[in-house]
Amino acid sequence: MPRVVLFSRQPLTTRPLQEWLDRTADDIVLITTPKAVAGAEEVLATHFPRHRLVDDYHSWATEQAAEEAAREHGAELVASTSENDVLRAARLRARLGVPGQSTESAVAYRDKVVMKRMARAAGIRVPAFTTVDAPADLFDFIDAEGFPVVVKPRTGLSAKGVSILRSTADVTAFLESGGEPDVPHVPGQWMVEGFVSGTLHHVDGIMCEGRITHSWPSVYTGGLAERVSDGIHLGSVLLEPDDERVESLQQAAADVVAALPAAPGALAFHLEVWLDPAGEPVLCEIASRAGGALIAEVYERAFGVQLAKEGLRAQCGSELVLDHQPSGPEAILGWILLPPGHGSFVPPPGPCPVPGAELAVKLAAGTRREGVEHAVDAAAEALVRAGSAEEVLKRMAEVTEWWHANAAWRQD
Repeated sequence: MPRVVLFSRQPLTTRPLQEWLDRTADDIVLITTPKAVAGAEEVLATHFPRHRLVDDYHSWATEQAAEEAAREHGAELVASTSENDVLRAARLRARLGVPGQSTESAVAYRDKVVMKRMARAAGIRVPAFTTVDAPADLFDFIDAEGFPVVVKPRTGLSAKGVSILRSTADVTAFLESGGEPDVPHVPGQWMVEGFVSGTLHHVDGIMCEGRITHSWPSVYTGGLAERVSDGIHLGSVLLEPDDERVESLQQAAADVVAALPAAPGALAFHLEVWLDPAGEPVLCEIASRAGGALIAEVYERAFGVQLAKEGLRAQCGSELVLDHQPSGPEAILGWILLPPGHGSFVPPPGPCPVPGAELAVKLAAGTRREGVEHAVDAAAEALVRAGSAEEVLKRMAEVTEWWHANAAWRQD
């Protein structure tokens, strides 16, 4: 089988790549970090002896290390598992002349301005938007569209850096934050778009050659940007097969995938789309990787396929486990992320008693936190199962109520 350079900063203790891939130790050249392999040193030595560790994974040094390793070991494929690696993997493919998602396709799935220009040209509804290369661009947009508006990094993820501006005071606060965000206020990095009133959904699945192989929609239980700013819970619930939104949302996903440059072979995708008050879809964004939080786990329970695993295996040349559209999920599930508070964490004294809920606490007792840092930041997470979407939502509310009554944040 062809040798693969694999970018992955996910911990091997929680993302067991050695179990996901049908390959020998010599087939994979893993590019990762010391933090990601902590506690899994034996796995690293046994299954990924051709690895390269990079201390600052987000620096350009990672791409240099990957190219050197690829040429040394004769890599014929390049794969990635995270949003931040989609574009760097495509650039390395171009340098090596190997197949897979191209730079043009990767940019369209990462840069929200490029993405929405292509979608709009294909007749897909998108919010009003423009680039923000200077404060005047933001002022002009607000003059034309009015408040509220949303400013965000063009290649951001997990709602990091996203701000909803509802007043002149909010604009001032955003502009004064220019020295603090991970993405500095410089040309080419920011955009602004109109605020969409509607219900946010996501559609997840596998796409191949510009077409969707299989997918299923869910409805979010809150906005991603609002979660970071307000410190609230976040979750979603699979739609039931007879829900009238299923067909509309699956078609919206098919339209967006068809509008962007196709990638050869199969990739996971994660689409976020609003349904406006009239029930019409409006594109938020799409990514050519599996959704975060517990989206892939819920999909696996519902359809027997873990999307992060399936997408990675496909990039490495393996056949798809699921190659057709199922009629519906085997069970109705949802997930919820319970936010960290302010202070030192005091876990609940016992297990969650809500029927059908599997809750995992993510923080150790005494961990100090100062609120939500990004959209998938959680003190605890839960998978919830029931006979209907309505019952799942009810149980999710019970989990949230129980959590707030039993978890505490001590002010030292």
